[in-house]
Amino acid sequence: MRVSRLYVAMPLVLQQTIELDDDNAHYLRSVLRLKKGQPITLFNGTGGEYQGQAVEVSRKRVLIELLSFTDRSVESGLQVILGLGVSRGDRMDFSVQKSVELGVSHIAPLQTERCVVQLKAEKGQNKVRHWQKIAQHATEQSGRTIRPEVGDVQMLDAWANQQAGLRLFLDPFATQTLTQLQPKDNRVTLLAGPEGGFSGQERELAKLAGFIPVQLGPRVLRTETATLAALTAVQLLWGDLGVVDAE
Repeated sequence: MRVSRLYVAMPLVLQQTIELDDDNAHYLRSVLRLKKGQPITLFNGTGGEYQGQAVEVSRKRVLIELLSFTDRSVESGLQVILGLGVSRGDRMDFSVQKSVELGVSHIAPLQTERCVVQLKAEKGQNKVRHWQKIAQHATEQSGRTIRPEVGDVQMLDAWANQQAGLRLFLDPFATQTLTQLQPKDNRVTLLAGPEGGFSGQERELAKLAGFIPVQLGPRVLRTETATLAALTAVQLLWGDLGVVDAE
């Protein structure tokens, strides 16, 4: 039987019984249909995971007893920061979800000139919370024990000037490829544009901030395809994709 995994934003201590918050309790009770006595795996993003058992599942509360701890990690040795131009609806959701599955460390939603979606104030915060929840579920599904952070929406220029390591931006007009480069200190920062791509001014801004334009082949890729292709490529070249655990 497959045991479900759940991220909880609270301290976890072996042999203790914890009460889940309302959102997680509702999810286990109404979505997963967890019953008393059934197993559940919990993690809080600090490393490792706890094997637990439901001791109460009621409308009033859900209690989980933490029975054992496993110190495990499937995190890549390559730290990947992703600056992602905000795209419409499902495209952005898809990119966030699959980026987490591919081992990204941090996602920064970026407002750019050609973003179809313009996020301001409360609407922007609601969207960020939505993407954070997508990242959480992708972390649970993929077996990761560290939940990647999805930051607040930022302007491209402010974000670009704060980055370090090997900085790359996806540019169909570039002539350089990933195989011609090497990351510094096992860190890569990827910059991917929205549906309309980057403007000429933004491309120059990125270069001035130290980003190297790279292309992923002769075809022009949609934003969500380019993001996942780039993440796959850097994990194959410098990360852990394709690496088999010897244990």
